[in-house]
Amino acid sequence: MKVLQKYSNESSREYAYRTIRENIVELEIKPGSMISEQDIAQELNVSRTPVHEALLELSRSKIVDILPQRGCSVSRINLELVEEAVFVRRTIECAVIEEACRIATEQDLAEMRDNIRLQDFYLASKTIEKIMELDNKFHEALYRISNKMQCYYMVQLMNVHFDRLRSMSLYSVKEIKIVDDHRAIVKAMTDKDPALAKQILEKHLSRLHVDVEDIKAHYPEYFPE
Repeated sequence: MKVLQKYSNESSREYAYRTIRENIVELEIKPGSMISEQDIAQELNVSRTPVHEALLELSRSKIVDILPQRGCSVSRINLELVEEAVFVRRTIECAVIEEACRIATEQDLAEMRDNIRLQDFYLASKTIEKIMELDNKFHEALYRISNKMQCYYMVQLMNVHFDRLRSMSLYSVKEIKIVDDHRAIVKAMTDKDPALAKQILEKHLSRLHVDVEDIKAHYPEYFPE
């Protein structure tokens, strides 16, 4: 498991939750794997209680399964939960981007272009984990620009199912189009064209429907039989 640095303002429960979630999304902890509260507590240098609380919170999102008398396991990829997560995100984010498109400042757009330049750099070097990180920051910026951060936090609760498939897509799909999509979104925002920005975003968030068979072929053991 990859151990993250604890933020100064972060509780032990929040730290355990963020670390476990990120490791699941990035496939460091693989679907079907058993999770030991004691082992994670030792690795993070916290007590078992915040780890237990973090796992309970993750179980509410159905990303981990609590098994009585056996412990906890990472759920396999449930495509119905992925579809529901995409539905929630698409519904909210398409409204968010229309608002962001109308009120984004030139500084906002410049920061998004800087993000895309870094995406191009890491795409050329095949540094997948950095592309995922920058992709997340790009979309978070849309919520920040439109002053809808509470919506962002709500979407994040369900988005863990979608995030795992996104991570798999970056590793398994040969032609990665997300950076071009982001570039087109910023162009539409620069042109103050909310309808076009929404259209591009909808296509962007729907790409995994095309990629699922490729992903399943690459990671058959991560899906229910």
